[in-house]
Amino acid sequence: MAFRILSFDGGGIRGLLTAVILERLDRERPGWLDRAHLLAGTSTGALIALGLAKGMRPAEIRELYETQGPGIFHATWLDNVQDLGRMVGAEYDNRRLKRVLKERFGDLRLGDLSRRVLIPAFDLDNESPDPARRSWAAKFFHNFPGPDSDAGRLVRDVALYTTAAPTFFPSADGYIDGGVVANNPALAALAQSQDRRVGGRVPPLREVALLSLGTGRPLMRIEGDRLDWGLGQWAKPILGILTEGGTNVVDYQCRQFLGPRYHRVSPAFAPEDLIPMDAVARMPDLVRIAGSLDLAPVLAWLDSVWLRGR
Repeated sequence: MAFRILSFDGGGIRGLLTAVILERLDRERPGWLDRAHLLAGTSTGALIALGLAKGMRPAEIRELYETQGPGIFHATWLDNVQDLGRMVGAEYDNRRLKRVLKERFGDLRLGDLSRRVLIPAFDLDNESPDPARRSWAAKFFHNFPGPDSDAGRLVRDVALYTTAAPTFFPSADGYIDGGVVANNPALAALAQSQDRRVGGRVPPLREVALLSLGTGRPLMRIEGDRLDWGLGQWAKPILGILTEGGTNVVDYQCRQFLGPRYHRVSPAFAPEDLIPMDAVARMPDLVRIAGSLDLAPVLAWLDSVWLRGR
């Protein structure tokens, strides 16, 4: 295969699950990660993608979640009182996250990374001087060459933008979490690989291999044949429906485009194992779920697709 893509979903602290899976795969197939040409990640997946592009190993990324996660997802009782339980303010401030990103990435820019990256975020206001063009829109940060390259952007800034999950963290420089438009960035990464504006050879789809890693799949459902619901009833489940539904659509599209050259890994959570994105107390459960996952299917795919050829 000529062009290999690794894609990482969003999911907050559940990125630990992805990191443990990567760590296990790295032990079983040393060097396979070094063959990736494009690393795509949304929100917590962006931290993984950017870390790998910087040269971090999966064990280092796992350590980052385990040591820094509790501090990043920490709210004092005073915060909760002032925010009225997230009704009038974000659940967490982003000061600790900013500090961790600066420590890990310093003044590194996207163009300094060893691999191509694609990081979705959402721009709340493009501030266009043309009123007919001023709007909010998805933003895909990347370090490919070309007129729209973001190679000069600081890695730590892009990481902050894509992790600014609404209600959990405040917006950052007018950006919010890329998960609102592409929590699973696999299809966006595939599209970026086909961008003829960047120059050079565009790999045909028959030469693209794409491995997509999720942060766990909740087994959710809503029973009832006719739901006469309004805003009050739909408000709670609709975000999960949109996020999971969008992730499943991307999975379907990638399978249709790439067939056997595409593989998806995202273990299902049992109903009793539903883990919110800020549930740092459940990190041992995430490690357990990732540690017990049967790796045989993905290892077979790596051997037959990812590791074949140049």
